[in-house]
Amino acid sequence: MTANSTVNGLRPTPTGRRPRSARTKSDVHAPPRSSVYLDYAATTPADPAVISLMAQFLGSDGTFGNPASHTHSYGKQASEAIQIAQAHVAELLNVEPREIIWTSGATESANLAIKGVAYGRADLGKHIIVSSMEHKAVLDSCASLERVGFKTTYVRPTSQGLISKKTIENAIRSDTILVSLMHVNNELGTITNIADISELTHKHNIILHIDAAQSAARLPLDFTKVKADLVSLSGHKMYGPKGIGALYIRGNLRRSIRPQIHGGGHQSGLRSGTLATHQIVGMGEAARLVRKYRQRDTNTIRALDRRLLTHLSQIPGAFLNGNRYQRVPGLLNVGFPSVKNASLLMSLNGNIAISTGSACTSSALERSHVLHALGVPADLADCSVRISFGRFTTRSEVDYAANSVLKCVQLLRKLSRNSPDLSSNLTDPMTPLLPLTSLPSSTLNREVSER
Repeated sequence: MTANSTVNGLRPTPTGRRPRSARTKSDVHAPPRSSVYLDYAATTPADPAVISLMAQFLGSDGTFGNPASHTHSYGKQASEAIQIAQAHVAELLNVEPREIIWTSGATESANLAIKGVAYGRADLGKHIIVSSMEHKAVLDSCASLERVGFKTTYVRPTSQGLISKKTIENAIRSDTILVSLMHVNNELGTITNIADISELTHKHNIILHIDAAQSAARLPLDFTKVKADLVSLSGHKMYGPKGIGALYIRGNLRRSIRPQIHGGGHQSGLRSGTLATHQIVGMGEAARLVRKYRQRDTNTIRALDRRLLTHLSQIPGAFLNGNRYQRVPGLLNVGFPSVKNASLLMSLNGNIAISTGSACTSSALERSHVLHALGVPADLADCSVRISFGRFTTRSEVDYAANSVLKCVQLLRKLSRNSPDLSSNLTDPMTPLLPLTSLPSSTLNREVSER
């Protein structure tokens, strides 16, 4: 079955009204609503085409059967729909459909990858390597393994949020069985060179798990070239539904992974539980649309990214956490000295949706562990916010949001009668914001080529 097949007369893409994913030039310049959503790293709005397709797999007049029920047409049609979605996700990674396992999200995928490998290969060693700026799903999984005798090395990133091959190489021991790293950091947008690191882990016969939740919708992925063994994905980070994710497991590695959920033996026993057809179909369609619109989305988001940086550079003392060039456009962490991030968010009154960090930890009253890993001073970490946007963000929304942030920063500084001391606040970990238009064209071209 190909990814372009139909199921019970249902096409992979809906017909009728034009989905917003095919927006026109007028959409880009449309005036912003009373509120602007710039928290795409937390979750993306589902594409209208995804919503339309999912609805066809819920009601009695659609394909609602249990995909495990192979004795009648209802179940068979649902199973066929899942196979199509599996092919779409596999095409996104350039892997085989049989190597895709469905989960409830990237958090479960990471748990299955890390704990599954740890318990399944414990006879070969009990040492794991991760970076100290990983997602909590990775860090907490390692912490749970440490309580039962496993050892974890937490490598530190550079002050600009980068993980080098040499850093990983220095951490490898004779009993190392697993390395787990983010491809794109969820708070900084910085990119890890997973191709180089995969060569290293492959050479040492170490399993490599990649958290691609943030990169799947932003960067081309080809795991025939990158020798990663496990890759975690999230549906709602790529314009699909929440509650669905996937784990890519290379070849026969599944034999070495111990399941974490039991009951029914679904998906070759690796992840039991009735498959949620409508969510899986939604994620599959989202993956198809990512491939279709990636270049268009990237060009638009890159232009908006430069526009936002140009606006924010007008704020005295504004700085960028991370690396200006080795990061994806549309996901940045910026700070405004003398303005607490909590105060800034309150001043924006919820009308501009930005965040202080990962949605998985922002509810807790604690500083970003990612900025701490970079060595960002506590006072500057408390002044930092994450801004992220994507497929449906317009130029006018970026302008409106930037102007709102500018006004709030000015107001808060006036109320506190506290102006930033540029000489003391902008220390080594930070890069002062400058209008990207002031950079040489060769620099901008290099930025594009590194994507």
